[in-house]
Amino acid sequence: MATSIKLDDDLKERIQHLAGARHRSAHWIMREAIRDYVVREEKREAFKQDALHAWEAYQENGLHLTLEEADDWLAKLEAGEDAELPKCHD
Repeated sequence: MATSIKLDDDLKERIQHLAGARHRSAHWIMREAIRDYVVREEKREAFKQDALHAWEAYQENGLHLTLEEADDWLAKLEAGEDAELPKCHD
């Protein structure tokens, strides 16, 4: 699908310079930039939705982990241990 986009002269020049340095077309640079932005924003939105669902679940049942419990679990994972997620509690 063809789409037009208005860019100021400075940005156009920067894109052209980068395209030349990468041996790519300006079109390729812009398409990749938009794709990367959309992927990043989709991940950010998914993270936000996960957080909202977790908050709603916590408000309904009160189950949680303390900071110390979560921190200890993450430290074990970072150390390469096969640690199971602690059980949530009231």
